Amino acid sequence: MAAILLTAGIVNVKAEEGMWIPMLLEKYNIGKMQEAGLRLSAEDIYSINQDCLKDALVIFGRGCTGEMISADGLLLTNHHCGYGAIQRHSSVESDYLTDGFWAMSQEEELPNEGLTVTYLRYMKEVSLEMDEGINGEMDPEEVQKQMELNMRELIKGACEDNHYSAIIRPFYYGNAYYMFVYETFTDVRLVGAPPESIGNFGADQDNWMWPRHTGDFSMFRVYANEENKPAAYDPSNQPYKPRKHLEIAAGGIEEGDFTMVMGYPGSTTQYLYSAAVRSMLETSLPIKIGLRTTRLEIMDRYMRADDVVRIQYASKYRGVSNAWKKWQGIILGLTRNHAVDVKLEEEEKFRAWLEADGERILKYDGVLDEFARLYDEMGPYEMAMAMMNESVMAIELFRQASRIERMMSQGMSRERIERTMEGFYKNYYRPVDQEICAAMLEAYFKQMPAAFAPACKEEINGKYKGDYSAYTESLYNKTVFNNPEKFVKLMDKYAKNSEKGINSFKKDPIVATVSQFSDLLMAEAGPVYGKLQDLLQRNYQIYMAALMEMEQDRMLYPDANFTMRFTYGKVDSYNPKDGVEYDYYTTLSGVMDKATEGFVDYVIPEKLKELYESKDFGNYGVNGTMPVCFIASNHTSGGNSGSPVMDADGRLLGINFDRNWEGTMSDVHYDPSLCRNISVDIRYVLFIIDKFAGAEYLLEEMDIVW
Repeated sequence: MAAILLTAGIVNVKAEEGMWIPMLLEKYNIGKMQEAGLRLSAEDIYSINQDCLKDALVIFGRGCTGEMISADGLLLTNHHCGYGAIQRHSSVESDYLTDGFWAMSQEEELPNEGLTVTYLRYMKEVSLEMDEGINGEMDPEEVQKQMELNMRELIKGACEDNHYSAIIRPFYYGNAYYMFVYETFTDVRLVGAPPESIGNFGADQDNWMWPRHTGDFSMFRVYANEENKPAAYDPSNQPYKPRKHLEIAAGGIEEGDFTMVMGYPGSTTQYLYSAAVRSMLETSLPIKIGLRTTRLEIMDRYMRADDVVRIQYASKYRGVSNAWKKWQGIILGLTRNHAVDVKLEEEEKFRAWLEADGERILKYDGVLDEFARLYDEMGPYEMAMAMMNESVMAIELFRQASRIERMMSQGMSRERIERTMEGFYKNYYRPVDQEICAAMLEAYFKQMPAAFAPACKEEINGKYKGDYSAYTESLYNKTVFNNPEKFVKLMDKYAKNSEKGINSFKKDPIVATVSQFSDLLMAEAGPVYGKLQDLLQRNYQIYMAALMEMEQDRMLYPDANFTMRFTYGKVDSYNPKDGVEYDYYTTLSGVMDKATEGFVDYVIPEKLKELYESKDFGNYGVNGTMPVCFIASNHTSGGNSGSPVMDADGRLLGINFDRNWEGTMSDVHYDPSLCRNISVDIRYVLFIIDKFAGAEYLLEEMDIVW
């Protein structure tokens, strides 16, 4: 062990609010952050001239963040981010979900096909380049084509003669553009993960809640070739030597301490028009919550009855329940904070500013009225698209049928299609999906108007007398997806003549039923919905430009779009409601208290109980207690899962994994008195690695500051 002693919003932006672009910290934020306690320079955080914190951050997989914690490629992220990899290595005989997994040497680390780790190498603004060749005489379609051409040329230039990839993303609703250049590693091996009873302690009972007692972490190692560059998995690959890794701050935290988070927040909509917020509260979220409640109840019943099904559906269940509970928190938070009224007040302020100047009226007049018109017109189409996604396409066989049809249409090989099906069947159980299918179809037809009802409704009401279970039973009995011999014959036909194979596939009852829905939605809703979305996007672009002009003396932070961001705040307790105050930290004592309540989500390993009873906390405990989690006021979102929570010197204090229920609204409306990010304390992580898992050898490659 190496021991080492652009802008704020239309309302006043608090120090904790905002997801800032790292390359602009010197211009906008660094002074305020240093006043708040930061002891680093902007170059220490983001630089193309020196190693910096950006170089210790990664995109983990497709939707999480991770951080490097050693010179030998060791990486930390959340348990729930590594969950899919842990699940794929699990079986009833080797149940790593239940028992945990720890490689006691690099040779025991487990490879993960398809898992990637991606580093941001640099970013740059390309707004002017994206506007090249565009003039005021072009119609929107011509503008879009020219911008796509410009984008392709910019990306090509950034990726020539190297192994990098690049993306260009709009910011401020298309008022600015930035390019991000990445390096991606594909040899990523599982090093360690605690049992689910630690890594997911509290499970759905505690998800999105505080107080929290979850050891939500997992460990991986990035491997590279002999030149320290990305390479496909090979036993001869060596641990990657990152440009930067984080030191570990094991000295603890106190209320009021400066904290900062870097990572990849997925999506926020801070500048939504009031009608959009109202629709979210009153229509779209309640519908989605109801549909997912049904799916979760069905999955849970089967998972409790069969361990094989439990393992197969563990990751799926978690994915469905995560948004389900979050949406309930959003409704709670936005309602308590009167978010619609706040938006209306902001819009009145904007209207007054607009009407105070004739030139402004010429530039921006009608933007609010256009919002009102567009959202009113979009209502039924938005509901149709939401119902399609949350009911019809929530059916596993329906979703897989669409995927296979797409693969066939793209001319993919028989072998690739069969591999895709093998992966699908590994975690598929017909009774679960069939019951969900019946429930989702019934929900769709009960809630949608006749204009959006495909022909199969007549068959259900006629031949099956409204019995959705009987209709679904017939579908699932006849489809090739549940008959391996028929599927092989279909693949034989596809291999000999792809066109005939595709035509036969389209006649399958599952495929035909999915097509009825998708064809109808595309005909009745798709074109109108797409046009309205385009008009909304253009109106938001105008609105955002106006806001930036209105608030030109302040900084307006851009919405999250899964690009690297920086946020700062402090360790901070909060009062969720009258008479209730939550402390800023939790301890292992709270784990033990919950374990006595008898809930299945609060089961703990016997060894953890023994360590608690003997107070064997090593150097990680404080005054006879073992810290577990803490909260801070950093503005985070989905995608920040796994993000490092750092102190004023850029050392790792903990791993971000959640937000409090009252604060899930922060994607739409941030309230510094309520919104908190939840992190597992790095001392608990070290304690689990050392005392619980006995993998203290891993600590020897970390730089731990006591």
